[in-house]
Amino acid sequence: QVRLVESGGGLVQPGGSLRLSCAASGSVFSINDMGWYRQAPGKQRELVAVITSGGSPNYADSVKGRFTISRDNAKNTVCLQMNSLKPEDTAVYYCNAEVVDFFGRRMNSWGQGTQVTVSS
Repeated sequence: QVRLVESGGGLVQPGGSLRLSCAASGSVFSINDMGWYRQAPGKQRELVAVITSGGSPNYADSVKGRFTISRDNAKNTVCLQMNSLKPEDTAVYYCNAEVVDFFGRRMNSWGQGTQVTVSS
């Protein structure tokens, strides 16, 4: 069984910064892509950023230049540094990872979500 645990959400003023972290634990042999998604009230969940096991990132157009995704393969963690936050960034942020367990099975795993609120 694989577990993803997020941390780092909270309330921040427009223009401020937050750093989200996510750690994978359990039956983790390796991890392919890791990423962050978000879901605002009344909207569908959307991709924010994703990073390959080799460290290549991709970002949604709405966050390019403001957010940075990084990962530590040795620790099975992924982080999202969010700068110049805007009210429209308000959402529940979810960590996602394609995990390969010790039996070679691939599992698309999700964290429980962490709330990010950008408001004055």
